[in-house]
Amino acid sequence: MSVLFSGTALAQEGVVSIQKSLEVDRVLALKKELNKDQSYLKIQIYSGNRVGAETALESFKTDFPEQVVEMKYETPNYKIWVGKFRTQLEADRELRLVKKSFPIAFCLKP
Repeated sequence: MSVLFSGTALAQEGVVSIQKSLEVDRVLALKKELNKDQSYLKIQIYSGNRVGAETALESFKTDFPEQVVEMKYETPNYKIWVGKFRTQLEADRELRLVKKSFPIAFCLKP
């Protein structure tokens, strides 16, 4: 036995207002300030002359287009650093992949 109802559905309309404390803004600003100074782990794939660094940089960009890569100069060598990892685990996972193309790669905290 089934029963059918016919009629219009009534819905309520309303306005949502959100009130937040000024403390929330202060906590968010403090968190941003603390995270700004947070250090990240990087992977170094090359250290040497400029020509070698540029070659390694282009090769890395070709093999890993989704990864962040940068060239740094620390007298007397150019260095190629990869990634911006928050944890050692993240860095180690990526290092295993990178070492296939760059066997001398290692993790560091700049």
